[in-house]
Amino acid sequence: MDQAVLDQLITGVTIKIDEAVYTDRSQLVDILKDYQSTKTGSSYKVTGSYQVIEDLFMKLCTMRHRDSRNNRATMHECLSNLPKATHVVAPVMEYIKKRHSEELNRIKGDHVHTEEQPSAKTENITLIFKPRNSHVEVAHVHLVRERFVTFYQKIASNLHVKNVSYINPHHCKDLQKTFLELLIEPQQFGARVSGPYEHIVSLEDFLRQNSSSSRHGQTRSRMHEAPMDGVNNQSHSSSTANCERSDEEELCAICMEGISKAVKQTLGCTHSFCRDCLKRAFDYKPVCPICGVLYGTLKGTQPEEGTMSWTNQPSSLPGYESYGTITVHYFIPSGIQKEEHPNPGQRYDGTSRIAYLPDSPEGRRVRELLRQAFARRLIFTVGQSSTSGRNNVVTWNDIHHKTSTNGGPTW
Repeated sequence: MDQAVLDQLITGVTIKIDEAVYTDRSQLVDILKDYQSTKTGSSYKVTGSYQVIEDLFMKLCTMRHRDSRNNRATMHECLSNLPKATHVVAPVMEYIKKRHSEELNRIKGDHVHTEEQPSAKTENITLIFKPRNSHVEVAHVHLVRERFVTFYQKIASNLHVKNVSYINPHHCKDLQKTFLELLIEPQQFGARVSGPYEHIVSLEDFLRQNSSSSRHGQTRSRMHEAPMDGVNNQSHSSSTANCERSDEEELCAICMEGISKAVKQTLGCTHSFCRDCLKRAFDYKPVCPICGVLYGTLKGTQPEEGTMSWTNQPSSLPGYESYGTITVHYFIPSGIQKEEHPNPGQRYDGTSRIAYLPDSPEGRRVRELLRQAFARRLIFTVGQSSTSGRNNVVTWNDIHHKTSTNGGPTW
């Protein structure tokens, strides 16, 4: 993994140094003069990039400690000072292992290993950082944990998980070869996609473009050029068994099989699908899987109690310096889950969120759309938080908001 890339992912790492640990304080001061440090009592604190802190740590390792005993008692004392346990969310950790394994291995290095303890009740995992042998400095284990936590938080803050119903599960491996930043896992119907939001959007655009081009005369062989090359086109479920194959037939964008006239259903937007495939897709969301046109009234599972309000501020958002800012306030109180929620009868924790829009004509139109979405219970849902891993909480649904005036998710 390139060091410059790792420095971009891991910034703001902090190390604390107790001068009482070292025999030569003047040497310590001489080393720290090359770094921006602050002193509180007998401790120094240095914050910097991955490379900066690693360089400082290696210099500190050459200094002599006051207690240089190398026996079992010292090792036992060191183990008692190891970093506290770190709690992570299983889906995020799985994504990191499969898509960022090189960065993860570089952070841990050759001298530190982790023990994973899965939770029996939640999707949380407890990580314990330990030295591989008695010669590893405890301070090095703390540094590795610090690096990992910073790296994990940066991945988790931009990680989105979405079920895409119109992906043929048997095409996941081929799509994975093209969309390297995503983790595409086949489900019973469709696939679960994990990764940065912008890459998920690119995947959905790619699927729609392929489906649209096939509808305008592309044959099956052209439709299955890269990244679909080599895919077995046989029907793999009873629900698509009636989709008879023919190079001259129109393809169903959901199962990627030819649509026979007997099972064809065409929507008002002119897109056609297998009747059973469309029924399953509409059970999930009543919109066209290709263009997103709504058929019927879309209702979500957001708790019925709650408020949405907004205020106008004179300050502006980046890129909209000529306009003020609309600050949107959401409040959903705690309550009891209903039949549409994951655990009916159990209590859920509410939330209070703030989002921002430019006070421009476009921003005011978006505000009105958000108001309608809130009324249709689409903005929030009850489930598991993708950042904290907590279950039975009110969390964002699929409508993305700008939650910071400087950076953060965009609307």
